[in-house]
This record gives sequence, C-alpha cells and structure tokens, in this order.
Amino acid sequence: MTVHIGAEKGDYAETVLLPGDPYRAKWAAETFLQDVRQVNDVRGMLGFTGTWKGNPVSIQGSGMGMPSLSIYVNELIRDFDAKTLIRIGSCGGMQPSVKVRDVIIAMTATTVASPSSTILREVNYAPCADWSLLRAAVDAAEARGSKPHVGGIYSSDTFYDERPDLNEQMVRHGVLGVEMEAAELYTLAARHGRRALAVLTVSDHLQTGEALPSDQRERSFGDMVEIALEAAFT
Repeated sequence: MTVHIGAEKGDYAETVLLPGDPYRAKWAAETFLQDVRQVNDVRGMLGFTGTWKGNPVSIQGSGMGMPSLSIYVNELIRDFDAKTLIRIGSCGGMQPSVKVRDVIIAMTATTVASPSSTILREVNYAPCADWSLLRAAVDAAEARGSKPHVGGIYSSDTFYDERPDLNEQMVRHGVLGVEMEAAELYTLAARHGRRALAVLTVSDHLQTGEALPSDQRERSFGDMVEIALEAAFT
C-alpha cells in the first residue's frame, strides 16, 4: 500500500496499462479482461487487475498531465514492481496525414518540461519507447488491418496552450500528435530499467478542429487497447 495506491503487494500485475481517465480504466478492464477485480480507488483513481488470454494485467488510471502520471508510475515501479507500462490514451493530431480515429504509436516524446527536468537539469534528454514493445505494437496493429502512425509526439505540460508558435514548430518538425504524459513515462522507465510505450488514439485535430463526439470515443479506443495488450505479450 502506498500514499496513492491502496493495494497490497501482489494486487498488481507486472504489466500495467495506463489510461489517464479512471473511468476509461474501468471500461477497458471490464471490456477486455477476465476475472477482473478492483484494486484501487484512492482519490477516485481507479485501478483493476484481471487476465487477458491467461496473462495477468492491471489497468490503472494515471490522471491528467505528467506530474500526476509520475506519482502513479513511480509507485507502481517502486512498490509493486511493474515491469511493462503502456500508456493508452487520446491525443490531438498535428499533421495533415493524421486523421481523427487514427492510432499513433509514439517512438519519441518531446517536451518543454517534465517532473524529471529537475534531475536532468541542463541536459536535453530524449525520451523514447522500448523498441521491443514498439515493434510488437506495430505488428499487432498491422495484423488488425490498421496502418498506425509511428514517430515522435509532443507531451505538453499545459492543456490550454497559448503558444501557437510552439505548435507550429512541432508541426514543422514532423511531430504527429500532442498529449500530456508520455515523455515522463518514457523517462521514468529508462531510469528504472523498465519497458514503456504509448499507444494513442487521435480524438481531435489541432489544424482542422475536428473532434470525436464523447459517445464515439470508447468505440474508437478499442483498437488501441487491443494493440497494447498484444504488444505486451508478444
């Protein structure tokens, strides 16, 4: 049991999927896992453990932004020995070739600042995904008939961003999409010798203004969850 996770050792699997929204964690666990049990509800940040094709899996909400995700990932690694951590979440598309409902598999995650910036100081560290997970996720997506976008994303530390010039530079440099957590996840995984990946569904687009209605988001997010699960156990 930790400050933010009210579970006992053994309640979490070594593989953990991390949606930001705790209710999306509940939906994913009830939809894709068998023998599901809730293992955390501290501060309403729900966590569940079950099995997928006989493999133990946990799904834990991580909240919004890198500071929140950093709390849960640190505790999952330090106190529950999580070894494979995959973010499953939404993102905003940034390139014209990226469409709403598309899947992005993040190879790298650029950021202005993260909770790890105070440790890294003047170093411009380049957070990246675990190669074995990334390759397995691409294979899983293609096996489903999907054509995922693979490349760099931008992890912003602000949701209501008032820096259109910064977004323009992200687009100019080929960044596929923007979200708020992956850069810190990749950095923590590297620090502790764990595997990490972000598999994202494009829910809106910064250039076109198109957005998925809320009632269509869960249906579109199903592919992302299954890709993540296949990647974890390939």
